[in-house]
Amino acid sequence: MCGRRRQKSDPHEPSDHALGRSRGGFSTKIHLLCDGQGHPLAFHLTAGQAHESTALEPLLERAEEELIDSCGQPLAWPMRLAGDKAYRADWIDELLESLGITPVIPSKSSERNRRAAEFDPAQYRRRNLIERVIGWLKECRRVFARFEKTALNYAGMLKLAIIQRYLVVPEKRSFFLAFIKRGGECGFGGEPLLGR
Repeated sequence: MCGRRRQKSDPHEPSDHALGRSRGGFSTKIHLLCDGQGHPLAFHLTAGQAHESTALEPLLERAEEELIDSCGQPLAWPMRLAGDKAYRADWIDELLESLGITPVIPSKSSERNRRAAEFDPAQYRRRNLIERVIGWLKECRRVFARFEKTALNYAGMLKLAIIQRYLVVPEKRSFFLAFIKRGGECGFGGEPLLGR
């Protein structure tokens, strides 16, 4: 094996390591789902050039897998899901409604056809919670700078940042224990919000 390197590979590692080119150079998008109190429930990493809507299904699947108790019963399921205009598509509205979730996503300015789902501006204002969670994550140096090469290691740093958040606030400790028990993606009631 002279001159050849052994290929290191993990079956769960994306081939692009969730690194991609966008306007600012190499970047990674963190797609985050949190409840109405700002508790992160699940996240999904994609390359920087990936569109937000491509991460919606994996994010909901991960949340669905992790938000069950030991008997297989759901701990919580959202009534509404808020997202920005990047998540506005007919197939997303249909998917959410088929899951029993009311989409709270504004229409794009270029849309001419009337949507089946009504937009609730009062509920959409609550989406600032996810923006605050993302802002808090950007304060964590290892998260905003991404020193890790692999997506799995970066996801580990993201989980550590979320765990640190739960340790700081005493009333969130019971939620933190559930977060650890489920391997990092767990939650309880509230209205999930989408962010990027």
